[in-house]
Amino acid sequence: MATFKAVVRKKRADGFYPVYIRIVHRSRMGYIKTDKLITDKQILKSGEIKDAVVNEYCSREILKYIDMANRKDISEYSVSELIEYLTRVEDNVCFSDYATTHINRMIREGHERNAKNYRLAVNHLERYLGTTHLMFNQLTSAVLKKWIDSLSQTNRAKEMYPVCVRQIFKKAILEFNDDEKGITRIKFNPWLKIIIPKADSTIQRAISAEACREFFNRPLPKTKMLSPLPELGRDVALLSLCIGGINTIDLYELKKKDYNNGIIGYKRAKTRHSRRDEAYMEMRIEPFIQSTFDKYLSHDDSEEYLFNFHQRYSNSDSFNANVNIGIRKICQDMGMAKEDHYCYYTFRHTWATIAQNDCDANLYEVAFGMNHSHGLNVTRGYVKIDYTPAWELNAKVIDFIFFSDEKSKQGKARDFEAPADKLFRISKKMMIYGRAYFKGKVVGELTDIGFSNVDEVISALVKQLPKDIPIGCTVQFRLTNCDSQKEAVYERSKGKGF
Repeated sequence: MATFKAVVRKKRADGFYPVYIRIVHRSRMGYIKTDKLITDKQILKSGEIKDAVVNEYCSREILKYIDMANRKDISEYSVSELIEYLTRVEDNVCFSDYATTHINRMIREGHERNAKNYRLAVNHLERYLGTTHLMFNQLTSAVLKKWIDSLSQTNRAKEMYPVCVRQIFKKAILEFNDDEKGITRIKFNPWLKIIIPKADSTIQRAISAEACREFFNRPLPKTKMLSPLPELGRDVALLSLCIGGINTIDLYELKKKDYNNGIIGYKRAKTRHSRRDEAYMEMRIEPFIQSTFDKYLSHDDSEEYLFNFHQRYSNSDSFNANVNIGIRKICQDMGMAKEDHYCYYTFRHTWATIAQNDCDANLYEVAFGMNHSHGLNVTRGYVKIDYTPAWELNAKVIDFIFFSDEKSKQGKARDFEAPADKLFRISKKMMIYGRAYFKGKVVGELTDIGFSNVDEVISALVKQLPKDIPIGCTVQFRLTNCDSQKEAVYERSKGKGF
């Protein structure tokens, strides 16, 4: 039976000792050189290696060699034959190289988002094993089980990373092994003996409508920045909450051709490659959100993207990170504990929760509004979808959060049958019914004639506002033309708009 041990031999001229794996087999001794180097300070007086990193690496190598030796009858091998068997290159297909090839192939096929997760998984496995040149025969079931155990404290990675690595294994076995020709370059599949743990259940991030009102009506933290992150975080969170919980990557990737007649049409990045309908969705931009929506529109004629986010952030991940930083800064200014801070997904979850709990939508309607497939992939591929139910539900959610207090709902975001007029026309002869809302509660109301434009109506409502509204807080104004029955919504900040 062969025995293995990490040792050093002669010191090099530069003062370093190369590290070897010593093999004793049939009373003969041989050595396998590693790529590790140590100094005198890393060697005990007994000659034993005391460097923890080197010992850990050598232990994994020895574990690999023992596993290989157990899989073959080596009783008649000489020590040189055993070393040749353990280090044979043609049988040791490089996992790291193949993983890179597989991930690049995913990117070329349009699966960039999934490719990022695969790269994260492979990088973590390489860090754990201490090398960027992993071989397939190193990844035994024992080694992989220990790696998976190291992920046990994570919420999602403990399932996602092993699944990604297992998929790479599956593809490699199909490519490198050929049973018909008797070619077996990958000798074993360790995943047959491994049970991958389940990820933790998703935390319900949704907050109440009252908490939303508090967040969006709060003055922004003071800053000297021309483009402050709290403002970006608040505005993009508001866009999510008022466009059916749209994701940041979908906002970031919207193109000018995707926005027509007040409606955006997009394919959800997360599931566009896994659904028959390519996860296509259309959502109407409600009047309430129009000013915030317009605020970030790109005015560069040479730019294909709808928003100017591409001019400030290199990719969707950077954009999402900065949005979340801005949201957290507001939460910090509100005095919230760190563990209670909101993130962008808070408002996507909130949209779904309020739609179901407060707007009487069933789970099917919520799933449709959020562009989930809800098990009807094939059907969605056949049917010409009418998206107006999602628009109406979205309007109800906006209405409940921003135009009601915690006790009641008031009116509609707009008449669903009416076209989205770009201009809300007022003349002195028209009867105007106006209301001002702060945190969902009516704080000003009038019905009168004699107004020439919207600003005059808002100025009249401002006179009724409570004096204790802090500087920087936003107030919503809903104006109805009683003659035409057209309605428009505006938002102003104290200190800027009034």
